[in-house]
Amino acid sequence: MQKSGHEKCCKLLPFKNKIMHIITGGTGRVGSALAEALLKKGEKVTIISRSSKSAKDWMSKGAQIAVVDIYDTAALHEIFKTGKSIFILNPPADPMTNTPVQERKTVTSLVEALKYSGAEKVVVESTLGAQPGDNIGDFGVLYELEQGVAKLSYPYSIIRPTYYMSNWAESLPSVKEKGELMSFYPADLKMPMVAPKDIGELAARLMVEQNTPKLNSIVGPEMYSPNDVAAAFSKALGKNVKVKVIPKDQWKATYKSIGFSEEGAESYARMTAISLNAFEMPIDTTDFIKGKITLQEYIDSMFKN
Repeated sequence: MQKSGHEKCCKLLPFKNKIMHIITGGTGRVGSALAEALLKKGEKVTIISRSSKSAKDWMSKGAQIAVVDIYDTAALHEIFKTGKSIFILNPPADPMTNTPVQERKTVTSLVEALKYSGAEKVVVESTLGAQPGDNIGDFGVLYELEQGVAKLSYPYSIIRPTYYMSNWAESLPSVKEKGELMSFYPADLKMPMVAPKDIGELAARLMVEQNTPKLNSIVGPEMYSPNDVAAAFSKALGKNVKVKVIPKDQWKATYKSIGFSEEGAESYARMTAISLNAFEMPIDTTDFIKGKITLQEYIDSMFKN
């Protein structure tokens, strides 16, 4: 394990008692939902964050905050040693970097930090499309995270969400300004989608319960198309919103136009193609965990926060 200055890189705010549940990515959409769900159950929580910006808010809710650089493996390990259960979320890399390379570095740091931590349970957020391969966006990286955790000696559960409803938030500026919803998928293609809160609540259950399944796929209450997303935005905004489908030959250029590096744009375009091929085939969700939050409820919530 690499050594680094714990005193310099890791600041605990405050850190008085051993904490039962450790959450990486705790200030993001899923991590926040998980933290809220655990706190409502009366559980003790430490949220790992890159910044202390939201520390006061979380501390007022009863959580503790550990500010640490995700690449500081030694500091992460010290925090992981205080946890009975640990939620692992691999943070997205800066899109201007070579994203597959950077995200593999964080996977390596997280898995290494878990070693000898004494965790009684590890819960991993992955994705339904996780599979071996290079330069296929999150799919290959998260598959490697799954494999890395599985090789450790701890009980674990993996969450494989379907398409995130929150992905559509990236189109919000265009929706508001132009009434256009940008989509890489056909406007009428029905896709399995799920809200971050449903994922967070599932993660909370997996962290506190014993003998949970190793693989847990989760989907929303029904399938939705980009047209359905546009209709939900239309209702929420009180204005007409239409889908603007991006042709496949423009995917890479589109990713680059929104700030992705050459390598990142290529990787995400390939991941999008894999997703599209999968969504065009019948998906049997019989054994999937069903979330409760509808697409309209999620879109409406975007304008309440």
